[in-house]
Amino acid sequence: MDEPNAFASWRSYWHFRREVASRRRYLLSDESKAFLAELARTAASRARRLPEGRQFCRAQVAHKDREDPDAGPLPGPAPLDRMMPRPDAASDGRANPEGIPRLYMAGDRHTAIAEVRPWIGSLVTVAFLKTLRDLRVVDCRETEVKPHWFLDEEPSPAEREEAVWAEVAAAFREPVLRGDDRAGYAPTQVIAELFQQHGFDGIAYGSGFGDKAVNVVLFDTTAAEMFACEIHEVRGVKLDHETIDNPFPIRRNEDGELVMFRTVIDIIGPVGTPLPDVPNDDEEKPEG
Repeated sequence: MDEPNAFASWRSYWHFRREVASRRRYLLSDESKAFLAELARTAASRARRLPEGRQFCRAQVAHKDREDPDAGPLPGPAPLDRMMPRPDAASDGRANPEGIPRLYMAGDRHTAIAEVRPWIGSLVTVAFLKTLRDLRVVDCRETEVKPHWFLDEEPSPAEREEAVWAEVAAAFREPVLRGDDRAGYAPTQVIAELFQQHGFDGIAYGSGFGDKAVNVVLFDTTAAEMFACEIHEVRGVKLDHETIDNPFPIRRNEDGELVMFRTVIDIIGPVGTPLPDVPNDDEEKPEG
């Protein structure tokens, strides 16, 4: 029996995402309506206040040359209208469908620049903004973004809520790539509209470019105003990564096709013992 005031499943967001991304998003199923109602109810405990005068950053890969009387043309900040959302040309984003502008900002310069994914040598304008009034936002940052798996049975209502909000937080945190399928934005767009309908001014969420980085999107693009700009040149990009599995050898099979094999290591020895460079055929299994 479904409990009142509880998510139906720890996978409720997954089911909702699948429906609105690939099935329907305007006339939702009863299950998705129930999910959104519970999400709105539990969002109240995640409401946070942004005071008037709170400062944020916003970046664009753009600049405008300025004329120096001694040095000639030098790079300068982009025009001011380039730094704010255009009401007539809003593209899809985490919290908005095409045509409906939102104001996306970051808590610091580095995060703002990283979010626009510049290349080395890019000239990036960073605008500094401050909020013009007290604002109320849904804070997704406090939910620890980690996998939740409950395979045996449905967990308690509290654990379900934690798992669902972790998925919601991860969805807002995930970087939006230029080549992504626009339908993939639909779940968070619907959720953002839900929060707006329930009186919130925006959403605070994490960044895929830093564990402690903060982003904020405001539904009213006039709720914050620019007060300064800087011009930055991107000098380098630092990535921290490591392999998470054994190498996958690629060889031709009997039909001459390239096939990826999965390496199975069954040799156990003291730490530092060299492993064979090329596994035996018995130690490889075709992938897939």
